[in-house]
Amino acid sequence: MEVVFFHRKPRPNKNFSVEILFEQIRHHLPSDVQSKVHIAKYYSSGFLKRIYIALEAIFNQKEINHVTGDINFVAILLKKRRTVLTFLDVGLMNHPNPLARKVLQWFWIQLPAKRAAYITTISAATKNELLKYVKIDEKKVKVIYVPVSGDLHFNPKKFNENCPVILQIGTKENKNVNRLVTALTGLSCKLEIIGELNESQIEHLKVNKISYTNSINLSSQELASKYKEADIVTLVSTYEGFGMPIVEAQIVGRPVVTSDLLSMPEVAGDGALLVDPFDPVDIREAILKIIHNEGLRTDLIRKGRKNADRFSADRVANQYYELYKSMIN
Repeated sequence: MEVVFFHRKPRPNKNFSVEILFEQIRHHLPSDVQSKVHIAKYYSSGFLKRIYIALEAIFNQKEINHVTGDINFVAILLKKRRTVLTFLDVGLMNHPNPLARKVLQWFWIQLPAKRAAYITTISAATKNELLKYVKIDEKKVKVIYVPVSGDLHFNPKKFNENCPVILQIGTKENKNVNRLVTALTGLSCKLEIIGELNESQIEHLKVNKISYTNSINLSSQELASKYKEADIVTLVSTYEGFGMPIVEAQIVGRPVVTSDLLSMPEVAGDGALLVDPFDPVDIREAILKIIHNEGLRTDLIRKGRKNADRFSADRVANQYYELYKSMIN
């Protein structure tokens, strides 16, 4: 069985999550799968470059064509019966420009989704959201979760009740950094932020007198070290297609505070405290509960480790393997 994975051209220091995700899947596919990666020649920007990306894909098809996200429009020109299209989220439908939103819906969602034999989403929440924007047979949309990094392992740590390290992964607007900062105001803690901060976020940290450190462009090993150093991991996003830091924290054995909306409760299972991401008081109360309640921390860590088993690379790769086989047979 030959499978080609169509990837976008990743932007330096920005786009790597999709590539890392499918690299893990490829490495755990059975030996009878011959996998190839086709990376777009150009960044996905501008009409002519996108036309080139789509035309180039036509000449690189195999038995199974798997479009892995971001360049969804490629699926429009591929063989329908042999194409899988993965949606990581449908956040593009939050674009502020109505005309741009319509173009995105048509060429990134509706046409590609109707052309693909199967669609995979990385959470049931993303599947449900996708089906709001395109009328297709629900049976052709399969939920296949994201595999976790092999660089992460359970690593017990004595909890620092006096000044816990709170790890925040991501700084984009949906990551809700400013409300997290508001929630931490006056608490004895150290905030470790991964991702490039903008001026507004830096100013908000300064005004609220938050002790923080900031890191960018970390390798997977360096990120694993940040999880090990943390006492609590937060992901109080206002939007996520999945929420990988939840599972990564659970594997390492850290209590998690995350949002009570979209995919995050689904991904966290019962191994996290859920909060209203729009309410800094709710976020603060959850963090204080973890700081002051050892029994709660122990329970969250135990349940989190059990929950993380759902996202093993072997399990995820096998689900894709069965899907590919069904398309050939």
